[in-house]
Amino acid sequence: MPLYDYNCANGHAFETRHGFNDPAPACPVCGEADVRRVITSAPSVMHGVSAPVSKYAGKDELRAKWSEETPKLREQLVKKLGEDTVNTYAPSLNTHYD
Repeated sequence: MPLYDYNCANGHAFETRHGFNDPAPACPVCGEADVRRVITSAPSVMHGVSAPVSKYAGKDELRAKWSEETPKLREQLVKKLGEDTVNTYAPSLNTHYD
């Protein structure tokens, strides 16, 4: 369940975990039902090569990620630029990392 930050009408700040569709809870300090959710930060979501493999990725994990993403990148470049251009200017994308 996600962790939410709230401020009540009396100025108390608190955190609580509850389901996405659950109603906002009352303030645990004073019991005030008039609470407002506070957005402290937005989550970052990365896909593709930018996505982290793990915090302490080893050579094998990075190689596996690269071998997974390289064909996708190469395919997109070939569609936009053509096979000859990719072979000339991005020869490293022709390497197989299996």
